[in-house]
Amino acid sequence: MTAKLFEPLALGPLELPNRIVVAPMCQYSASGGSADADWHTQHLMTLAMSGAGLIVVEATGVEPRGRITHGCLGLYNEANEAALARALAAARRVAPKGTRFGIQLAHAGRKASAQLPWQGGQPLEPEADAWTTVAPSAIAFGDGWPDPRALDDKGLATVRGAFVQAARRAAQIGFDAVELHAAHGYLLHEFLSPVSNRRNDAHGGTAEGRMRFPLSVVEAVRAALPAGIPLGLRITGSDWVEGGLTPADAVQFAAACKAKGAAFVCVSSGGIAANVTVPFAPNYQVPFAERVRKETGMTTRAVGLIAQPEQAEAIVRDGKADQVALARSLLDNPRWPWHAAEKLGVDLDYPPQYLRVKAKLWPGAKLARPPEARGGGVIGPSEIQLDGKTTSCVR
Repeated sequence: MTAKLFEPLALGPLELPNRIVVAPMCQYSASGGSADADWHTQHLMTLAMSGAGLIVVEATGVEPRGRITHGCLGLYNEANEAALARALAAARRVAPKGTRFGIQLAHAGRKASAQLPWQGGQPLEPEADAWTTVAPSAIAFGDGWPDPRALDDKGLATVRGAFVQAARRAAQIGFDAVELHAAHGYLLHEFLSPVSNRRNDAHGGTAEGRMRFPLSVVEAVRAALPAGIPLGLRITGSDWVEGGLTPADAVQFAAACKAKGAAFVCVSSGGIAANVTVPFAPNYQVPFAERVRKETGMTTRAVGLIAQPEQAEAIVRDGKADQVALARSLLDNPRWPWHAAEKLGVDLDYPPQYLRVKAKLWPGAKLARPPEARGGGVIGPSEIQLDGKTTSCVR
């Protein structure tokens, strides 16, 4: 039986070679929003060689104040565009045939103007070049965080225009897909959640009011992108806060996005407020994706503590999601798709320079793979079993 994980998938008009997605992962290594020539290039090239069907570039600020930190990637000027274009071109050169590249466009809202994670991740002090953050309401993210400035109609139009302009730059660079970040407590999510949106105008109150601005961004970005580039979103399945968003809200928002032309959603959770307990466990967010997929018919991606090939295969085989997205699993092991294919009996394309590490060509593969990916019995220190034969490891 063919592994479902490695079957092709149509993402709107875009054909993907398999159902493995590299989730967007902030690197906090940009300068003025521009990709670092060394770090981002090697990072994206490494991920490009993985064999994943879709690689999504990290959350990319649509305007300077929309970055989480000073080190976050941006796509709001020509320098940003040129630097990212160079990194993407390098990644494409080493990617297997059929690999696609997407970008996640984001605005951090009230969670912006923060330190780098390894410097504490707290709000920037004024002397560290902090900036005024914006949000749907003037409510701080948590204790010690500054009150953001509530966006007025002019501010809403400015942010929406920034998303549109960034999407046009992404298309010009050559990205195959665009994803809007509407989760993890960032600006679009802040509008959606009653935890952070206490407005009493047309952009607050009811669920329809809270969805109004995010949906206007979806509609404007969809209109700005060429028809061949699918638009999707990362949304939240739960705020994990009493009175916050629930899976039913995720279904409602996904359906509304679909009606505006969105082709897919990635269903995550959390991040709307500080000091919230999230019940982390393998597959803990998969039920959210499963419900959205079942009730909307939308192409849906599951994410969150997915680490084992059999685990990922079961999610797509059992119809709980159409794709799985991996983040830290791929930072830990950039060859995860290679090893998953090997474990599931699929012959995946490797860069020709690395063909010699395929299990059928390299006797050392059975020593190098972790035991759970290896199969078979106990292997001695100086020999391995390869196709029923004993082969010396000494060359």
